[in-house]
Amino acid sequence: MSSNGRERNSLVDTFNRPVDYARIAVTARCNLRCSYCMREEHEDTTDKESILNDQEINTIIQVLSSLGVTKVRFTGGEPLLRKNIVELVRQAKNTTGIKTVSLTTNGLLLDRFLPALLDAGLTAINFSMDTLNRKRYHSITRRDEYDRVRNNLDQLFKTDAITVKLNVVLMRDINSDELQQFVDLTRDHTVTVRFMELQPFDDNQIWRTGRFFGADTIRKLLSGYYPDLHSVRGSATQYFSYTLPGHKGSIAIIPAFTRNFCNKCNKIRITSDGKIISCLYDKEGLSLLPQLRGNTSEDELATLFRQAVALKPENGRHAARNAVRTSMSQIGG
Repeated sequence: MSSNGRERNSLVDTFNRPVDYARIAVTARCNLRCSYCMREEHEDTTDKESILNDQEINTIIQVLSSLGVTKVRFTGGEPLLRKNIVELVRQAKNTTGIKTVSLTTNGLLLDRFLPALLDAGLTAINFSMDTLNRKRYHSITRRDEYDRVRNNLDQLFKTDAITVKLNVVLMRDINSDELQQFVDLTRDHTVTVRFMELQPFDDNQIWRTGRFFGADTIRKLLSGYYPDLHSVRGSATQYFSYTLPGHKGSIAIIPAFTRNFCNKCNKIRITSDGKIISCLYDKEGLSLLPQLRGNTSEDELATLFRQAVALKPENGRHAARNAVRTSMSQIGG
């Protein structure tokens, strides 16, 4: 990076929220077809030439670091489908100013990559698994891969060198009766089980069928099942966080749709085709590709990021009325 007196922590939106966290989608492809995300017949129509290459991703991270971003998360689609994902992690971790590099994965391919990812310096993994029942797993994901994914989760639990969060999208009458089984995992494992609300980015599949299971309902169930539940301070995203006596891990609730943590939002997203998304419900975003592939300086790229951050709405819930995306794979987890 050039040294020209730029101040760190200079990404601040118009509501005085500093942005220090970037979620970077490295692919829109996925090897599962979850009913709350992507149809079986879903096809990735993105032109391969418009997908960010490794150097472009590295440049984005360098510029963001110069602006005060300290945390990078690689997402998808399924990021382990991305060639050279290990090297992307290594490069990000070696970027001056980047303190944590994490990955969100469905876990299907994790057995192939985990040792190399740890060696590359990966800080944390968010592992997405919505049921502990083999038959339900097949029903939700449309793939008969439960045993492999569960084995990979168990191997991850044995790895002390990395922070592990287990993402569970709770859906009424689909997996909502498994809440206690997931909480049981926190007894012996230093994992944070995060119960997440369904969102309206499901490729027009189940959002309108009454499957939504809200954060308030989850809180009531947890309180009823566990009278000794202890509330602790969580991150902005983990708005409700809890511990239980005798449990090594913790529990969190992510109000992904009711959005009551927008006032603390500190993130931006980069799509796999090079758009800066200032909010989950941003319809358009600002394209980076012309600048990345032109003769644009890093200062000019930094200006584009500042412009994108200035577009962040005060409340994403209000912006939800204009949401047009059909699948989370289009925006990156």
